[in-house]
Amino acid sequence: MAEKRGLGRGLSALMADVGTDPTEANVTSIDDRKARDAQRSVPIERIRPNPDQPRRTFDEDALEELAASLSAKGIIQPLIVRPIEGEAGTFEIVAGERRWRAAQMAQLHEVPIIVRDFTDTEVLEVAIVENIQREDLNPLEEALGYRQLIDTFGHTQAQMAEALGKSRSHIANLMRLLTLPDDVQNYVRSGELSAGHARALITAADPSAIAKTIVAKGLSVREAERLAKGQVANSPKAETPKETKDADTRALEADLSAALGFKVSIDHRGDGGTVSIRYRSLEELDTLCGKISQAR
Repeated sequence: MAEKRGLGRGLSALMADVGTDPTEANVTSIDDRKARDAQRSVPIERIRPNPDQPRRTFDEDALEELAASLSAKGIIQPLIVRPIEGEAGTFEIVAGERRWRAAQMAQLHEVPIIVRDFTDTEVLEVAIVENIQREDLNPLEEALGYRQLIDTFGHTQAQMAEALGKSRSHIANLMRLLTLPDDVQNYVRSGELSAGHARALITAADPSAIAKTIVAKGLSVREAERLAKGQVANSPKAETPKETKDADTRALEADLSAALGFKVSIDHRGDGGTVSIRYRSLEELDTLCGKISQAR
């Protein structure tokens, strides 16, 4: 895991490099002016993809649509690249691989670039941020992007919210989805459950069973919420402290679950209590132990 650091040159600074059209951006620093001045066009064969790009799949239909647009209008937004050591005049993509792929399909001979001197760590960070900004992400893909930024770079939810223009509650709510069982997450990935449906299941006693009912009956989010609450109320454990927790305790459980990536349960009695963390395999236990050790 990379050494944790403050934002510094990291997330907030890198955001300027993966924005929309740089011609519409405000030039607010010397670095911005240098980046603008570095823009130029190079032969497309001098560009190489990033082998560590987190995004592995590219929708062919979407690429064809983008290629058609590039054929008609050209590439408006330059690719962000860095020089490849030992290969003069050759560059590695930092941000913009979709445009590069579509440009090849459109048989463009040159592409506009902005050259930046990024480290390997910064290249990964930019790639994750760029993926989070995509409009076609499902809620779990977006949540996993936030998880990568936290685990790899040590960014907090508040830092990400400020730099990415999102609310902290939006980020926290999405990350809570990662605590749901795999089968429920698969429903979200496939679009059979919305993020609203999934959020209603986070505190349910048996989220998998409720998810199947929601999908089978096509229930609305409000109906899913009522069903989840009814399951808790009818549970044999309804008399236990776990089922009578106040809203603050449940919110704290959800926040801890999102931060750790594991289901957390708090049993508060009087001035003390216990905190339980659920794992499903020895591999998950090893990951959990690593996170706890790094937090010391």
